[in-house]
Amino acid sequence: MANELTLTFLKPGLQTTLQDNGRAGLQHLGVPVGGTLDSTSAKMANQLVGNEEDVPVLEITMTGPEILFDWDALIAISGALFELFCDDELIENNTAVYIKSGSVLKFGKLKSGCRAYLAIAGEWKAKKWKGSVSPLLQAADATPDSIIQKGTKLKIHSSFLNKTGSWDENKHTTILSQMVRLRVTPGPEFENISREAIAKFFGQGHKISQDANRMGYRLTTDLTSKQESTEMISSGIIPGTIQITGSGQPIILLKDAQTTGGYPRIANIINEDLDQLAQLKPGDEIWFSLE
Repeated sequence: MANELTLTFLKPGLQTTLQDNGRAGLQHLGVPVGGTLDSTSAKMANQLVGNEEDVPVLEITMTGPEILFDWDALIAISGALFELFCDDELIENNTAVYIKSGSVLKFGKLKSGCRAYLAIAGEWKAKKWKGSVSPLLQAADATPDSIIQKGTKLKIHSSFLNKTGSWDENKHTTILSQMVRLRVTPGPEFENISREAIAKFFGQGHKISQDANRMGYRLTTDLTSKQESTEMISSGIIPGTIQITGSGQPIILLKDAQTTGGYPRIANIINEDLDQLAQLKPGDEIWFSLE
């Protein structure tokens, strides 16, 4: 059974966007990777409703939306744990749930994590830019459907009968915690950074500041030392690169960050740990360990 479903956003939430796998392979043109920050949770939601892993999902940050469904749908929500309600009845995270036409989905209290992923069985009807629906600051007009506001309407070619899937419990599932240890490899300027700054970097926890978004997380730690300079010729960066600013604060770059930067790159978070990073929010603590 297939029908066109319209989602109407009665409330948008703090930051709700339509995301897919992003735009790999275009960084040499200055185009950030973009895409879901916690790719494991996004894949989990898609698999639970029987979608392919690269089907777009809604990425929901800290405060969730309120959504009216005008047709029956099969949904799943993974990642951050919210209290979830359909027409004021509690529903579960991490499981496929049938939503009836005319129902309203509400996100209540955030219990753990930072970002949740809402998958809906079917095919999203959203404009793409360079092969992706994921919005970027420098191309927001090219993906007009992907930044959710109050009153936004999204259409889906809904197809859900016999499409329920499952998530292999043996696969990695993102850990939700307010303190994590992330594995890193040395960055290109690692050897040029003072031993004092490196000792601080690995020897203590680092709190995420309020300056945290899809471009990057600024940490509150001060790594100021006697090193000669914290600026250099602009060089390539990738999601997970950790730079040290002129004021001595580390910045962890995420998928919407620029493709080059002019601060020393002390380390890079390994790809397998980036999903955990995406579930951290201001005030949470990070420890680093060298691989």
